[in-house]
Amino acid sequence: MSKVMAVNAGSSSLKFKLFQMPEEIVLTDGVVERIGMQDAIFTIKVNGEKKSHVEPILDHQQAVNMLLEALINYHIVEKLDEIDAVGHRVLHGGEKYGDSAVVTDEVAQDILDMKDLGPLHMPANYIGWKSFATALPNVKHVTVYDTAFHLTMEPETYLYPIPLEYYEKYQARRYGFHGTSHKFVSKRFAELLNKKPEDVNVITCHLGNGASLAAVKGGKCINTSMGFTPLAGIMMGARSGDIDPSLMPYLMEKTGQSASELVNTLNKKSGMLGISGVSSDARDVDKAFREGNKRAILARKMYAQRVASFIGSYYVQLGHIDGIVFTAGLGENDAAVRSEICALLTEPLGVKLDEDFNSTIHGEEALISAADSKVPVYVIPTNEELVIARDTVRLLGL
Repeated sequence: MSKVMAVNAGSSSLKFKLFQMPEEIVLTDGVVERIGMQDAIFTIKVNGEKKSHVEPILDHQQAVNMLLEALINYHIVEKLDEIDAVGHRVLHGGEKYGDSAVVTDEVAQDILDMKDLGPLHMPANYIGWKSFATALPNVKHVTVYDTAFHLTMEPETYLYPIPLEYYEKYQARRYGFHGTSHKFVSKRFAELLNKKPEDVNVITCHLGNGASLAAVKGGKCINTSMGFTPLAGIMMGARSGDIDPSLMPYLMEKTGQSASELVNTLNKKSGMLGISGVSSDARDVDKAFREGNKRAILARKMYAQRVASFIGSYYVQLGHIDGIVFTAGLGENDAAVRSEICALLTEPLGVKLDEDFNSTIHGEEALISAADSKVPVYVIPTNEELVIARDTVRLLGL
């Protein structure tokens, strides 16, 4: 038996979940938000009850120290040396890391060296690791990469049709993200069919505020919708997804925005927010949709169409599919979005939902397709933290 901490460090946040392994029992979880501010929020779950307080938390090291103190104070652990390992979510592993890795000096340096591939996330990922390494100097650490699952794509899929030297010199290619989620739900899907992952083809739809799809053939990703950055693919909560690149200089000229300002607009002011004018939160857009807001209705139609288009193209690439899986915030909880997407797949792929049953599913594992659907459709809640804990145990031999 071992205790493993799974960590996801953002620029101003620190999410954590402590597991007892191999039983996969969650001992606690929580988040530190607004790190670097006077009104930072620390939340931890104790015996199923959330405990939160607001106080200044100036940096990640202070957040980590506060977390470790809370573990002792709430008797989640009696002493810190009960923690055997820490697994860290890292956005980008480039082409070097097709699997998680035990942290060495080289691995830690690579996080910094790859910061150009993920300038918003990689410095925070490094700081998160460094803070835990300082607080727990005798504990081993593992990095779990968002991009690793997608490195099985073939060159004809991951390369962009631009001068090849841009890939050779600057690593400009499709990487894909949400890899831990796609890995978890595709494996779980195979388990539900009582099959091995290598015997299953599935399209996984990670639909949250950030969203991506993956085509998984025999347990390996052969295509995914995000690209060089998480901005590519389907429209999302506030991200545009794919657009014509020539639109960029046109809009820069018309709006007076710089390239970086326009990229910020595409990342933070587009997607459902930009079209609906309501919110980047699908729950707010859904409320406006039900109230008859025309822009919200348009946003929902655009979203469903883009997801369905990717599913259709992945169906062609896979040749056949054993199922479609919905996961993450929208995928697990928004029955109407699932219904709208699948309605667009009824004629071309024979996908049919059990609409009455689908409407009852919110965050639980379920088969939601009708008995006469040609393709089974599942909802499978994702668990990226568990992937981190499992990989940590596997690589450290715990």
